[in-house]
Amino acid sequence: MDYVLNFHWKIVDLMFLINPNKFNQVADYIFRPILVLSILLFSLGLLFSFYISPNDYQQGSSVRIMYVHVPSAWLALLTYGIMTLYSIAALAFKIPFGFIFNTAVAPIGAIFTLICIISGSLWGKPMWGTWWVWDARLTSVAILFIIYLIIIFINLSFENRILREKIVAIFILVGSVNLPIIKFSVDWWNTLHQPATISKLSKPSIDPSMLTPLIIMTLAFMMIGLAIAILRIKTEIISRKSHLN
Repeated sequence: MDYVLNFHWKIVDLMFLINPNKFNQVADYIFRPILVLSILLFSLGLLFSFYISPNDYQQGSSVRIMYVHVPSAWLALLTYGIMTLYSIAALAFKIPFGFIFNTAVAPIGAIFTLICIISGSLWGKPMWGTWWVWDARLTSVAILFIIYLIIIFINLSFENRILREKIVAIFILVGSVNLPIIKFSVDWWNTLHQPATISKLSKPSIDPSMLTPLIIMTLAFMMIGLAIAILRIKTEIISRKSHLN
């Protein structure tokens, strides 16, 4: 009996992921801790990045761009991956919160992708001698940014909300084909971009003195993105309720 009650309680807890009212209740409770945590993690990450992490023997101090470039790249992919899951939930299981999430979070994913591209260019100039090359990884990330922009444009263009949301969700599913291309492009093709230095299947090839600030900055970016997402989702929920009244 206790097992059944515990299982039911866990399901209720997770309802905030698909129910707007539950989401607002949970969001009001967790927003401030997340905001404080994001500030602390970002400050700690900057401290480690500039004062504890050493210069690279080849790249010098420019290697510190990694602590912005890599987290933003991971978050750009993660954001789109979650949008893909919510698109499936919205279309296949008729969960409206999926449409709300996609509308609110797409600009956040676009910003992470833009930061990734800009920081990558700043990093690439001293390493490759050029701001940009049509490398498979760079090109596929640029396509991801364009996909995000198209999603935002569609959300701003169609007056029919129901039609707009379905078109966006379908487009997100089609665009998700680009995610494995971004991930495995450095393995499938001969590219300038270096292979992954952190893998689940092998020991990281990055030194712990650099891995530590990278992890801290990644967590900081996640908290910052989550805080912004909470605000945007709450705003989107309020906006939809006002249009219904």
